[in-house]
Amino acid sequence: MSDLFGGGHAVFLGTYTPRLDDKGRLILPAKFRGQLAGGLVMTRGQEHCLFLLPIEEFRRMHDEIRQAPVTSKQARDYLRVFLSGASDEVPDKQGRISIPPILRTYAGLDREVAVIGAGSRVEIWDLAAWETYLADQEEGYADTAQEVLPHGPF
Repeated sequence: MSDLFGGGHAVFLGTYTPRLDDKGRLILPAKFRGQLAGGLVMTRGQEHCLFLLPIEEFRRMHDEIRQAPVTSKQARDYLRVFLSGASDEVPDKQGRISIPPILRTYAGLDREVAVIGAGSRVEIWDLAAWETYLADQEEGYADTAQEVLPHGPF
């Protein structure tokens, strides 16, 4: 993890492939531990992965979601799914966190996992699912650069 933007805004980068232990615990990659040591919120992400959000990022996301009109069924549905599976965790001295069974089931996690840096959050994927997703996305990666970065990536 690095402080690319200055001002204490850490950016999670890279891919790691630790294993879950028999109790469903994960040892966080050493590069991520400092930013997550004070606590994190783990919840369902898109594409059946899990999001690990530093407390500050979780608060920011929650505040943003709360601003959506309560009359919006889509906003209510999103908030329910996002929060109903959420679990607040504090890594132990070895940098381990427990992944609740409901979240392991949602993400299809068994033993082999991919832990990826995704900017302001960390994602946990079943390793085979991550490899499939990445292979599918890499093909279109170059093609979408113009849409995502209209002034060019470099």
